[in-house]
Amino acid sequence: MSAANAQGIDVSHFQGTVSWQQVQQAGALFAFAKATDGVTWIDPDFTANWTGMKEAGLLRGAYHFFEPADDAAQQAEFFLSVVQLESGDLPPVLDVETTAATSEALWQGVLTWLEQVEAATGVKPILYMSPGFANQYAAPASLAAYPLWVAEYGVSQPMLPTGWTSWLIWQSSESGTMPGITGAVDLDEVNGPITELLAVVKR
Repeated sequence: MSAANAQGIDVSHFQGTVSWQQVQQAGALFAFAKATDGVTWIDPDFTANWTGMKEAGLLRGAYHFFEPADDAAQQAEFFLSVVQLESGDLPPVLDVETTAATSEALWQGVLTWLEQVEAATGVKPILYMSPGFANQYAAPASLAAYPLWVAEYGVSQPMLPTGWTSWLIWQSSESGTMPGITGAVDLDEVNGPITELLAVVKR
């Protein structure tokens, strides 16, 4: 973890009620909240988190958990029906960490979601995954056109999946602590100062 890198967190309903003012006062500059999963599930705390992040002055983003067994286009439509991006919001994120199909079908579905959400929002989405998962299921290098949020814990620098040359965000811990949050929380950092994220927000 570099002190020069902008620090942030990501949350879901597992964190319960978050005091976003305390999170901001503790030095976090950005945060992501889980919005949707598959084609029917909305995180029960998403609305409160989405509003709270903005009110606290944090750069805010939302993510969708990809379900490979569900139709990718329907998943994109569902996410877009729940999350209305405003100017200054971070790009949508697709969280890819399970597979229920062939690798080819998995990545085709991922690409369908990314392309559909980009077309609808005018913002290039961020792809979240671990290098181990990406390499195990042979993530195509063509996906490296999308900014990478890499998840790897217990290391001083994250490993890049095959085909990637850089990462935008690193989830460095799934068991961090943060004022304003009861229990463990995911800790994230930008590959550089906050200007790296400001460069990709919705205009």
